Amino acid sequence: MLLLSLFAALSVRAQTVAPKLIDVHFHYNGEPNVLGTLLEKLNQADGLAVLLITPKGLPEASKFIQAHPNRFVGFGDVNLDDPDIMNQMERFHLAGMLGLGEITRTLKNYDDPIYWPIYERANKYHMILLFHTGIVNRLHPEVAEDVSFDRSRITRLDLIARRWPKLILIGAHLGNPDYAEAAEIGRWDPNLYFDASGTTLLKKQEDYRFFRSIFWWSGVVSPHTPSGGPGAFTKLLFASDVFGGDLNEFDGSLSRYHAMLKACDVSESDQALIFSGTMWRILQQQKEAIAADVLR
Repeated sequence: MLLLSLFAALSVRAQTVAPKLIDVHFHYNGEPNVLGTLLEKLNQADGLAVLLITPKGLPEASKFIQAHPNRFVGFGDVNLDDPDIMNQMERFHLAGMLGLGEITRTLKNYDDPIYWPIYERANKYHMILLFHTGIVNRLHPEVAEDVSFDRSRITRLDLIARRWPKLILIGAHLGNPDYAEAAEIGRWDPNLYFDASGTTLLKKQEDYRFFRSIFWWSGVVSPHTPSGGPGAFTKLLFASDVFGGDLNEFDGSLSRYHAMLKACDVSESDQALIFSGTMWRILQQQKEAIAADVLR
């Protein structure tokens, strides 16, 4: 099992130089022709995509990951409340998936102890966890559902990040609309990162400087801020949140990220971390951790 994970980790990062772009949030449910078109975009951009793969999409996604290990990484799309969740995790792990996500629509708060065995297993396998955070869409309001925004608040990740300090967490959508809370817990949780995909950069496009007020601690020397390290904006990772095969959102998200970071005067070096460097480092550290388990 660990040997399979190590093979996946090594093959995914066979290249020795970081790509220029890593998209940490791309849904794949087996939509036809999507991965071929995405591959063309990634080749042009020197990019790598984290595919959030449902069981339906796994056979086709696995082919692309194996054929193009420098362009695709796989995460398993799971439901934490599924009675078969542990077996699903095992199957995704054996298939070489390096994380789980997008975790969403849970019946209890993300940090409820009922989910702790899942996080413990993910920690054991060095899996990265990507959570939907913030408001949850409601595409069919005529249908009753047991879904609550409160269960997926960004603050629910703070306990998880603290209890499993080596477990890498990504909070999708920057906690929309709880942006300040997201940045504040991210300031002290070094294993917690965010993406700004979804509607955030659409609704804030007339006020991109707003983000300077929440990622405020760049260059601030104080007992109340983490010492050293890159700028505060590097808590962000690039993500498109493409779903249903709508590749226009990939280009749109990339454009909005660039516009926001420019408006906030984020340095070129920090932008390089946001678009690729930070996630590349995380993947390299994950590879090393898996290799150490195999040798132990």
